[in-house]
Amino acid sequence: MAHLWHGISTGANPPEDINVIIEIPSGSKCKYELDKTAGIIRVDRIIASAVYYPGNYGFIPQTLAEDNDPLDALVLSQISFHPGVIVRSRPIGVMRMTDAGEPDDKILCVPRRDPHYQEIKSASGLHKNILNEITEFFRVYKNLEEKKVVIQGVEPLDVAVNIIESSIHSYRDRYVNT
Repeated sequence: MAHLWHGISTGANPPEDINVIIEIPSGSKCKYELDKTAGIIRVDRIIASAVYYPGNYGFIPQTLAEDNDPLDALVLSQISFHPGVIVRSRPIGVMRMTDAGEPDDKILCVPRRDPHYQEIKSASGLHKNILNEITEFFRVYKNLEEKKVVIQGVEPLDVAVNIIESSIHSYRDRYVNT
């Protein structure tokens, strides 16, 4: 089995056409997480708060975010994808946030082959309630763990593209060009 972070490509044409490895299905309270050494997905914990993931949560392979983890992504779909699957995705924006004072951006994506999201080109094209649910989830999901999360807001596609490109370069600098 390929290492999910290092052994899967970033996508067919990043940053516009990317792969997202799903860690947590939409609607789950179980926090799965990449084991960065083994390259597999493990159960990290059960979310203590009375909330569930508002989308399919995962990461973009062969990226390195500011928190020294793969770049996080939230794939919006009517379908809940299983942990460990690759979803070919299209970024539409980014939710800027900090977790315990550290940058922890979430790239907002839609599946490239989901007819319900074909017309969505940017996060601003989403129904306001979808963005509110995403923002509210990340604002409160760690409250009962007494961890501080601050949401700065949702930024457009061009900001997401810059973050993806930067994380690809950071990954290459750390793991490829050494």
